[in-house]
Amino acid sequence: MLDYPHPPFPNQKQPMPGVTKKMTPVPDHGEKSYKGSGRLEGLTAVITGADSGIGRAVALAYAREGADVLISYLQEEEDARETQRLVEEAGRKAVLLPGDIQDPAHCRKIIEKAVSELGGIDILVNNAAHQATFSEIEDISDEEWDLTFRVNIHAMFYLAKAAVPHMKDGGSIINTASINSDDPNPTLLAYATTKGAIQNFTAGLAKMLAPRGIRANAVAPGPIWTPLIPATMPEDVVSKFGSQVPMKRPGQPAELATAYVMLADPLSSYVSGATIAVTGGRPIL
Repeated sequence: MLDYPHPPFPNQKQPMPGVTKKMTPVPDHGEKSYKGSGRLEGLTAVITGADSGIGRAVALAYAREGADVLISYLQEEEDARETQRLVEEAGRKAVLLPGDIQDPAHCRKIIEKAVSELGGIDILVNNAAHQATFSEIEDISDEEWDLTFRVNIHAMFYLAKAAVPHMKDGGSIINTASINSDDPNPTLLAYATTKGAIQNFTAGLAKMLAPRGIRANAVAPGPIWTPLIPATMPEDVVSKFGSQVPMKRPGQPAELATAYVMLADPLSSYVSGATIAVTGGRPIL
């Protein structure tokens, strides 16, 4: 087992959405540890929020498993280019596409670009998310509530709707839910509410798409060490982040990659409607 860092961490704060290289410690995306075995050879994938964190780890793993990747991100150019470098270093094609997935037209553009530049779409990973911390409901503005839903759940619908007509039998949609789907953190009320919706969306989508041979599943991470943490949480929470789970530390993005690979693998053909918990020993009920 790799010796990953435990809290306490140094006090740190970043503006949204956060930058990887400014984090202490810097997250592990599997740069040195992930070894591919051809499980996704010749497939194509779209990954939102692939510039950093979980999205980067998934993009790296997919590339090392043989998939070409479209890297969707908001505006974090430096982080996105590092993900591109890792994918290309693995010998696979990487297509960068910045833009805001709140916009249905941009979601359609993402799928269109994947089809035109990668030759199709076999895997859709809906991973991008927005979160912010508030101690009282009165502190959450109408605009903040609406933004969280538009990024976290509405975009999943737009992307899935655009992607499905291009997916063949054996296609896979993987949505990033959260431990907050079942055990909501009150200071993340808007975020947690969308994550509950994602779990229900995934379950219904799995049933809807089964006759077409397309699978839909979710991954529910616990506390994961990504730029979103110092960018959206108070410094005292960041310093002890992850200490609340049985493993007493946050997960690293690299530790989620295998779950996303398993769900995308054509050999997982009977897995649909599932939620895979990656929570450091904290059960999802």
